[in-house]
Amino acid sequence: MIVVMRRGASADQIDHMIERVESLGLKAHPIYGTERTVIAAIGEKRDEHRQSLESGPGVAEVVPILAPYKVASREVKAESTVIRTGSFAAGDSHVGMIAGPCSVESEEQTLTTARAVKAAGATALRGGAFKPRTSPYSFQGLKEDGLKILAAAREETGLAVVTEVIAASDVPLVGRWADVLQVGARNMQNYRLLEALGNEGKPVLLKRGPSATLDELLLAAEYILNAGNPDVMLCERGIRTFEAHTRFSLTLASVPWLHERSHLPVIVDPSHGTGHASLVAPMAAASIAAGADGLIIEVHPDPEMALSDGFQSLTFAQFAELMQRCRTVAGAMGRQIAPNSPPVGV
Repeated sequence: MIVVMRRGASADQIDHMIERVESLGLKAHPIYGTERTVIAAIGEKRDEHRQSLESGPGVAEVVPILAPYKVASREVKAESTVIRTGSFAAGDSHVGMIAGPCSVESEEQTLTTARAVKAAGATALRGGAFKPRTSPYSFQGLKEDGLKILAAAREETGLAVVTEVIAASDVPLVGRWADVLQVGARNMQNYRLLEALGNEGKPVLLKRGPSATLDELLLAAEYILNAGNPDVMLCERGIRTFEAHTRFSLTLASVPWLHERSHLPVIVDPSHGTGHASLVAPMAAASIAAGADGLIIEVHPDPEMALSDGFQSLTFAQFAELMQRCRTVAGAMGRQIAPNSPPVGV
């Protein structure tokens, strides 16, 4: 349930109700909005405490949360969440553009790509240092050396770094070097990993599993939120269907559906969603038109020689063309692709 505080409720009243919720054996998630504060009371046997909480000082009403996902729902937080870290922002009017190679292969390859995508207008750099691969014989990434290369690219270009973490034990290491920690599609329901990310405090990009429903994606996000990390982005990267013309089926109807039900930003991955470089730009533009808060795009200096996913990676020239198309669409939608710039005085 959610405890909706009155407009103008004092800090002491809010703190009192947080303590009251926790004294009942429930977990309190205070969410501070521009007009009022709500406190999500999460746990079993919530309904029996409703009348007790309604009589608290400064309380306007207590409302049951109907969605199976609690902290991720619009019922708890009507305002859209905006994620900001370094050069990157996603949510509200901001469209975040994450671009870079599938895998960090070398310092030269990564730095060259970082310079090119920044020049084209990207607001964050992606690159896999740890690569979960279907075959154990495929390139598995440079691991910590790859993280150091990404950090060097951030140092030179100023781009925030987005990279995947594949095990709970790796979260502190990856968190030391990266700005946004990505959960790959294979790990969407790795609950120990999700809980570890909830305790890390860095923004998380959570990819939808190839056979997962949207409710399952939101419940996976709930693990991270419930552990205490409010900065989660949902990523639509396509699902498995009977179609074979693309690598996956990129279901863009999920973008407005998620926005109706959750306050979390939605990022789209047209690289994995299509698996064909020629389809990435049109689907990127369509994603922004559908309301996506950001895109994650694979870009490589020489896709033909890429160690992973070269067939869906764009050249530098193709990415620059994609950015021009996306800016046009974003402008028509009243949104902007620009580096994160905090409000004056913050």
